[in-house]
Amino acid sequence: MSDLQANYKGVFDGRLGFGKRPALLIVDFINAYVTEGAPLFAPDVVTAVDETIPLLSLARAKQIPVLYTKVLYNKNFRDGGIFIQKVPVLKTMVEGEPLAEIVPQLMPIESDIIIVKQYASAFFGTSLAATLTSLGVDTILLTGCSTSGCIRASAVDGMQYGFRVIVPRECVADRHAGPHEANLFDINSKYGDVVSKSEVIEYLRRLAIGN
Repeated sequence: MSDLQANYKGVFDGRLGFGKRPALLIVDFINAYVTEGAPLFAPDVVTAVDETIPLLSLARAKQIPVLYTKVLYNKNFRDGGIFIQKVPVLKTMVEGEPLAEIVPQLMPIESDIIIVKQYASAFFGTSLAATLTSLGVDTILLTGCSTSGCIRASAVDGMQYGFRVIVPRECVADRHAGPHEANLFDINSKYGDVVSKSEVIEYLRRLAIGN
């Protein structure tokens, strides 16, 4: 056991477990992160997208809700507030920009829900919490990028809204392994459960179709 694990043991090592009514939330898997040469390109996101494909397929087969987020700003960027001042590269995210679109490997279908956001958390300033509540969801299967930004922020808010947050570690990614691993550790310690993709798949397989 590492010094870090020993320090957290018995204090920040609880487990929530899966609930009864999950939804799959795919956060910001957009072309900007998987297109070589783009400022936000992150090779690990390409891998995480591929890892999410079978999870999405199974979620649809089990008829659980599938929700996506993407970031879009008005072309005057006034709805970006301080965030877009801090991270000017976000000005890429406007209507009609191909880099702002969801990756084709995980393309939404008519039954899915797309949430447009302007800030890191999928919940901040959006209808996500109300939508999940209206669907009777108690568990969020959280995938996407980046781990240290939108995933962490969404995990914290998801817990604060009363949802069990489950993060399949293969299905999230960041620009660098350091912040990625640090934030997975922190999410798992305080805000949700970070588990293997195989554990999530096994959980979904046990669910009745239509839950």
